[in-house]
Amino acid sequence: MLTRIKIRNFKRFDDIDIGLGNAVVLIGPNNSGKTTALQAVALWDIGVKRWNEKRKGKSSPEKRSGVTVNRRDLFSIPVLAANLLWRDLHVRDVIRVEKDSKPSTETQNIRVGITIEGITNSRAWACGLEFDYANEESFYCRPLRLDDDGKSRMPIPDEIENIRVAFLPPMSGLADREFVKQSGEIGMLIGQGQTAQVLRNLCFQIHQKKDNSWDSLGKHILDLFGVDLMIPQYIAERSEITMTYKDKRGIKLDLSSSGRGLQQTLLLLAHLYANPGAVLLLDEPDAHLEILRQRETYNLLIRVAGQQGSQIIAASHSEVLLNEAADRDVVIAFVGKPHRIDNRTSQVLKSLRDIGFDQYYQAEETGWVLYVENSTDLAILQAFAKALDHEARQYLERPFVKYVETNLPQKARDHFFGLREAKHDLVGIAIFDHLDKELQQNGPLNELMWQRREIENYFCMEEVLLAYTRYDLRDDLFGHCEKEQREQAMRGAIAEVTEALRTLDRPDPWSPEIKATDEFLDPLFKKFFQKLNLLLELRKSDYHILAGLVPKERLDIEVTEKLDAIVAVAKKARPRTE
Repeated sequence: MLTRIKIRNFKRFDDIDIGLGNAVVLIGPNNSGKTTALQAVALWDIGVKRWNEKRKGKSSPEKRSGVTVNRRDLFSIPVLAANLLWRDLHVRDVIRVEKDSKPSTETQNIRVGITIEGITNSRAWACGLEFDYANEESFYCRPLRLDDDGKSRMPIPDEIENIRVAFLPPMSGLADREFVKQSGEIGMLIGQGQTAQVLRNLCFQIHQKKDNSWDSLGKHILDLFGVDLMIPQYIAERSEITMTYKDKRGIKLDLSSSGRGLQQTLLLLAHLYANPGAVLLLDEPDAHLEILRQRETYNLLIRVAGQQGSQIIAASHSEVLLNEAADRDVVIAFVGKPHRIDNRTSQVLKSLRDIGFDQYYQAEETGWVLYVENSTDLAILQAFAKALDHEARQYLERPFVKYVETNLPQKARDHFFGLREAKHDLVGIAIFDHLDKELQQNGPLNELMWQRREIENYFCMEEVLLAYTRYDLRDDLFGHCEKEQREQAMRGAIAEVTEALRTLDRPDPWSPEIKATDEFLDPLFKKFFQKLNLLLELRKSDYHILAGLVPKERLDIEVTEKLDAIVAVAKKARPRTE
């Protein structure tokens, strides 16, 4: 069993150290490094095999020159050029040195380092390898150096001799026809993600084992999907393997007729039964499975792996797998720097469940978050920034924004401080409608409120509404209505809604106390379009158009203050740079 992995300078990782367990789930959003961690284990396995093939039992130079690994040998890590394995493609450094008392420069290799610790037959071991770039097609592998000159290196322990690592990418569908393949070719195709060409071969190999593996596999598929797997058939004349199943009505169908969920589950189970006693690296085992199937399949995989003496390390962004693994297995959170979650009641774990991985990913990418009530508020802020040609315009183009859908500050706080458990330097700004209570000040989340009732009050002006009647949003917006007719309709609508508010003893339309959207603008535009005998064309989601019609000199100073605050927070952000 592998118990720890340390990775240095590999792909997106600079230096990470992760503790493992018998069943491990690497959890996090897309592009967070989960698959990279699996590939690091696969690269270590390839390096060990190449070293033992060429150097085991043989004498070697004191500094132990490396063995060559060709990039084409990297079945589970397909790359077009070897330098793609190095962080930022950085394979060499130029350093300053003194030669003959004169300053000079030398080229120094940047080394990928992967160290894995484990336990075999109750004996603990550690094995570290380092990799030097040679050219686009190859690189060198050798035991990890323990000192600067490389004279002392980590020994390759005998305990790893029989360790087998098997990598499985997500299901890629199923080919209509499948021809017999040897074990080496099957491993190569799986590593390249071409699982569509090997599923029947895996099942055929399992049936040929003459133990109870095939019967167990068939029973699992029957329990999960209610179908009977037929024995794979080898057609010697065509070197082809065929495979069928009987559905719930007893109709015999080719395996290619089955659903993607059944194919994915069959692939996972076949991979387990074909690789007993191995370290199984599963990339997105939940792919193509709906929620109930994800839960059932994961628990089944863990159970079968235990029976087979195998270790599972699975990468996923499924919250279902997170929930299943959280109370039993090892969970590695790939949010911020990858780290193991050992405290089952930790705030990080709770936040992962409640908030979602996409939110953590955006927090890492931007370093700051904006809280507003809904998308309309964001569009209005963007319109204000454009009208003022304010610096905030660039920060509001593609912000990490969370719509709280309410005017309760606590909802924004819960989300923000949940994210901050993973990204400790996250900063944020929350802008609320007017509240009759104090907001929290001088914290990492800058809480502000509008002094008027809501953001729409800042463009609720008669001149803006009249400007809208002269605003040609689309050629067909007002049909054949002349601008004078539109303006007359708007003036009439304003007068009628104003009188209705007065009758109801509500605030004046231009008052900072009125709820501008619900009490004035919504009924106003309904009446305006009725007067023109047109369908309602302007709703709350479009009110940012009005915000863009406010004369620059008429915008309240408070608008500028809010935009200034957004800029101040955005400039404090420390987004992920790697």
